[in-house]
Amino acid sequence: MKKSMKLGALVLTSALTLSVVVVASPSATAATCKKKTEVTMLGTIKDEIKDQFLAAVASYNRSQNCYNLKSISGDKKLTFLQNVTPKYAAKDAPTIMYTLQEIPDMADKVMDWKGTKLMSLASPGLLAAANVGGKQVGVPSTAEAFGLVYNKSVIKAAGIDVTKIKTWKDLEAAFKKLKADGKKPLHFSAIWWSLGAHFTNMFHTTAGKTHEARLKVLDSLVDGKMDLSKNASFKNWLATYDLLKKYNESPVNLTDTEFDASVADLASGDYGFMFQGNWTEPSLNTIAKSTKFGLMNLPMSNDAKGYGNDSIPVGVPGYFMIDKEQSTKAERAGAVDFLTWLYTSPQGQRFVADPVTEGGMGF
Repeated sequence: MKKSMKLGALVLTSALTLSVVVVASPSATAATCKKKTEVTMLGTIKDEIKDQFLAAVASYNRSQNCYNLKSISGDKKLTFLQNVTPKYAAKDAPTIMYTLQEIPDMADKVMDWKGTKLMSLASPGLLAAANVGGKQVGVPSTAEAFGLVYNKSVIKAAGIDVTKIKTWKDLEAAFKKLKADGKKPLHFSAIWWSLGAHFTNMFHTTAGKTHEARLKVLDSLVDGKMDLSKNASFKNWLATYDLLKKYNESPVNLTDTEFDASVADLASGDYGFMFQGNWTEPSLNTIAKSTKFGLMNLPMSNDAKGYGNDSIPVGVPGYFMIDKEQSTKAERAGAVDFLTWLYTSPQGQRFVADPVTEGGMGF
């Protein structure tokens, strides 16, 4: 499986600002140390950028003499908690962990990021989901956006101007143009994390115009007090689903090969759109280096001025946490040093921001 964003804790907004780190900062480690401290991290952020992340780790390890960062593999078939719980039980917890929805479960086991450089550089809106009871238990890796990813050459050939698509009517007209041009309009994935999580999030992004209003809707759902049959945003979401289902021409695939299949379909030039996000960029650029792709809004009503119809939802895919229960002071210092190097040093920033075709992670 390529994607593991879950619904529960995803931070969503239609207008979220990410603080771009541009401050050059050398590694905080001393020039020499009596011995190197090994710092472990569970996993490599995401499979799509595993090689690039490991290259960044190798570069960091060469850049200083105090710490040696090591990525330890988990079982991809298990959840984060299923991987990390046995390690805690065996007194072998990783120093650095990366997750999203399990943040509340880990809050008591990890350190507070308050007072660190990375926390000060992150936008407050991106920190919220990892603040538990006033404790900043994690810092964000990046922000991701989702909507309709499109093949620019296919869309242009069909005479479609994506900047003018603001309503269902506009989108359906674009789908019809693609069919008339002999192309398949849409790859709309049925796999759980796309249909069940990402597409469901489209309802939550438009359920309220403010973060507080959206949280109120979630609370009402949890409390069983909301009648969804009377909720306009929910009914619009269902209608949007019906529209996408109508023009979807991808076969049902519920296996872990679905992500690669959706990317291959769009890159092939046979499809115009797919419902995905900017996390597909590394894969698209790898298999179709000369093809250009874009990401656009998904209209959620026929009102051109309707909330969210001209916006792209943005969320945090995951947060870095540092163990405080089983790690040493030196291990925690090394964990902070590595992540600070990754996001603030010129060399680290290249790994974070450069496209995957140039050895970066494309964040």
